[in-house]
Amino acid sequence: MRSLTITKDLFFLSLVFGGITALTFALLRVEKVNSPNSSRADEFALTDVSEVTKAIDSAFAEEWESRGMAAAGEVDNLLVARRLSLGIAGTIPSLAEIREFENQCDEDQVNWWITRLLQDRRTSNYLAERMTRALVGVEDGPFLIFRRRRFVSWLSEQLFLNRPYDELVYEILTEEGLWTDTPAVNFYTRTITQEEGSNKPDPVLLAGRTSRAFLGMRIDCLQCHDDFLDSVELGDPHDLRCGTQLDFHSLAAFFSDVESSLLGIRDVEEHQPYQCQLLDENKVSVVVPAVPFHDELDGREGNQRKRLANWVTHNENRPFARATVNRFWAIMFGRGLVNPIDEIPLGGPFPRVLEILTDDFVSHGFNLNRLIRVIGSTNAIRLKSAVDFTVTQSHEDAVAVFPTIRLRPEQVAGAIGQSTSLTTINSASHIMTRLMKFGQQNEFVNRFGDPGEDEFTDRGETVTQRLLMLNGEMVGERLENIFNAPSHLARLSPDIDTTVDVIYLTTLTRYPNVEEKQKALSLLGEQPLDRRDEEVIDLYWSLMNSAEFRWNH
Repeated sequence: MRSLTITKDLFFLSLVFGGITALTFALLRVEKVNSPNSSRADEFALTDVSEVTKAIDSAFAEEWESRGMAAAGEVDNLLVARRLSLGIAGTIPSLAEIREFENQCDEDQVNWWITRLLQDRRTSNYLAERMTRALVGVEDGPFLIFRRRRFVSWLSEQLFLNRPYDELVYEILTEEGLWTDTPAVNFYTRTITQEEGSNKPDPVLLAGRTSRAFLGMRIDCLQCHDDFLDSVELGDPHDLRCGTQLDFHSLAAFFSDVESSLLGIRDVEEHQPYQCQLLDENKVSVVVPAVPFHDELDGREGNQRKRLANWVTHNENRPFARATVNRFWAIMFGRGLVNPIDEIPLGGPFPRVLEILTDDFVSHGFNLNRLIRVIGSTNAIRLKSAVDFTVTQSHEDAVAVFPTIRLRPEQVAGAIGQSTSLTTINSASHIMTRLMKFGQQNEFVNRFGDPGEDEFTDRGETVTQRLLMLNGEMVGERLENIFNAPSHLARLSPDIDTTVDVIYLTTLTRYPNVEEKQKALSLLGEQPLDRRDEEVIDLYWSLMNSAEFRWNH
């Protein structure tokens, strides 16, 4: 019994010592964090980045003036950091990161933070998942021959290495091999319908994915009939025409030679013509592969898939670059410059900012990191969402205010997990920390409700979602766990002022105002320093259930 008691005492002392160490490092700003690699940071030390952002800011200002529209003022750098973190990493800054952020010069803070995020695996992992939804959807797909997790991991690695986006898309469209060791081919295996005994990826589904994800156009609505509503413009951008059923199936015909075998995805040696019975025909006919617009960019070289990939990623195929720019703007702001993001008209008109970003994206080799940096450096990311004038849809369309967007399920889960930890939860965290986060986040997202592929459609909050925040397992477990921030702050914080500041910083990424500070101090001051567990948890719980926590603003 004596040995058991000693063991328990040692265990308790280790917990206390560990808590003191973590809290001291966080509060005294000495926690070691990985600073941005100087060699990679130099990649972005380009004078023309500021020139592009100035052009974008001027374009917005001229738009507001031409409409006689008031624009919002600017928020502080900490809120900008929160917006950027939620937008491209799917979580909020940790206390350790906030302390490091505050140590930078005011004029360098945002640039430093963008560089740090771009070098963080959280960013590439989050962006890979967001992009995967457009490429292969959110469901598990065919058993055995589809590995969604492998596809996400591969895509995350490519994004982390900042591989040019045109090269990345070219590989997705042309790769051959097994879905296990050649993850890119899961783009094809996802469309195989095993119930019908087929070993061929579905050309119709592939054409729809290609048009929406890579071109930002809903050509798949032409699958069954011609466009009778003048909603799809194809052909020569200078001489537009309505889309036809033949346009869609001519695009699908590029995938007719793809099959799945024991060797994985490959192109058959003997050409297999694409056959389809069009609406106005009495019999099945052979459809020849043809691009739906910019026919002059089709070099007609290589096999069908390489020919299509060359056309899609061509420097002069602006719909490809335009769709990418619009999607990343939507990821960072919650809504695109053109909405819906996969319904960009071929002939325009296009927002001037979209064209400026598209020009820059193409001229700098489809560099996604640069695109993120340029967007994150504009004044648009700094605009307030709460203003003293009436905000209309026109204000949001013209980006005269920062849009107020409900956080996605994984963003809410990421914020809950990070806000209850003083240290940064990332790829450098202990394996048990990461496993716990993975399990809790997956369960939370499943219960909260996944938005699916149509992820940019704003949906109202449900009763289930509110109850999950009010008394859900993840919130309760994160707040009551003795290893997490609430327990450390309640027992080890040097004073009440520090406790309140840290709670606000870890949850809302800001300091409390005077009124908030007074109320919090009165709440926590009623108990002795070592008996404030419940009060600290209550304050955490209240802030995590506030609209400010659950919305990007």
